[in-house]
Amino acid sequence: MSVKIVGQFRTARRIVRDLWRSRRNRIALAKRLERETPPPPGTTEIVVYFADTRVNLYQIRQWYAPLAELAREHPVAIISRSPGTMMTLLDEAPVPAVYLRKVTDLEHFVATNPLRIVLYVNQNTKNFQMFRYGRMWHVFINHGESDKMYMTTNQYKAYDYAFIAGDAARERLERKLWSYDVASRTMQIGRPQADHFAGETPYDADGRTVVLYAPTWEGDRPSAAYGSIATHGEQLVDALLATGRHRVIYRPHPRSGVVDEAYGNAHRRIIAALERANAADATAQHVYDDKPELGWQLVAADVAITDISAMVYDRLATGKPLIVTRPASPYAEIDGTGYLSACEWLLPGDSPEVVPLVDRVLTSDEAHDALTHWVQHYFGDTTQGAATARFHAAIDTLYAEWNRVAALHAHDPITSESNPFDEDDDEDEAPSGD
Repeated sequence: MSVKIVGQFRTARRIVRDLWRSRRNRIALAKRLERETPPPPGTTEIVVYFADTRVNLYQIRQWYAPLAELAREHPVAIISRSPGTMMTLLDEAPVPAVYLRKVTDLEHFVATNPLRIVLYVNQNTKNFQMFRYGRMWHVFINHGESDKMYMTTNQYKAYDYAFIAGDAARERLERKLWSYDVASRTMQIGRPQADHFAGETPYDADGRTVVLYAPTWEGDRPSAAYGSIATHGEQLVDALLATGRHRVIYRPHPRSGVVDEAYGNAHRRIIAALERANAADATAQHVYDDKPELGWQLVAADVAITDISAMVYDRLATGKPLIVTRPASPYAEIDGTGYLSACEWLLPGDSPEVVPLVDRVLTSDEAHDALTHWVQHYFGDTTQGAATARFHAAIDTLYAEWNRVAALHAHDPITSESNPFDEDDDEDEAPSGD
């Protein structure tokens, strides 16, 4: 059998599997929705539009705490287009979720609610099904701060506004996007998620140096090949396990291994190494963390080792020491103008010598001073509650601007914004996103 035929067979099998899973989820969701009470019509003013599948729920989970805080002042809901995603949102989201599978469902929701602001955490192509509705602000809030190429995509121009972290993001957009008015279309809010980083640690504090290793996935293109599990991970974890004075928290990206089988195999070997170390020494309490909650890991670790990803900047927002893995791929795009121009790099060949580097970033005054500079450059004031206040202020500014513009257009005729093509996507669990 030819390679081409085998590939076609696998594709067909995946499509059939996804269709079956999607229909199963729809049946389960229909029963679940019979027991749920949706937000009453006419009450929702702010929505987070999340058209993605469960594999990318990490992108909206990090906004749960800030959204719950915002909901104290404004009615907030999450729009889901996927039955599998909706089932999870009903279980865990701190604000109401509404399931709008078809475009006609979306149209009805828009027509029956006083929407002011629509927030987007990613660049899913289905966002365009929401973009066509006017008389509301479409705002990109992203799912993290980083210097990855994703942070300067020309898609920013599709939104009315974008909430960004700080000076570094502003400079990045000014440098990369042609004819984009950064001053008028972006608002700096810091990292409101950092105000909610907390949680119980699954180990006992005993004087060990805690190291968080949080690699990203392998990427789906050469320019985004930032993942380190197969190039750095096994060696650095082995070196830390061997000391007897370090505790490792291993928190890989949830999509690790979905593209590259070798990457997935290395991931599983790291998990096995942690299990062996814990079996040999019950006091070690190394952690394989695959839970959805993110927060305690960032503040509990004495040092974090991350790949080029949003995790770098989530950790940076805590002001605590970190090390960044240098991509092994020569094609990986690295922004050499921001924090990555001066960070503490771990090169692939240096992974076995990670322990001296961990010790240095913990004790060096020079490393501490450099870190403080970059924290302020990326996030501004990181005092507890400061970013949340800026987030709420940005929302209030958009409310005021909505009221101003609505008054100017108060007598405009309201025309239909319906879509003659009611798309119905059956691929509930197809991997997508950053």
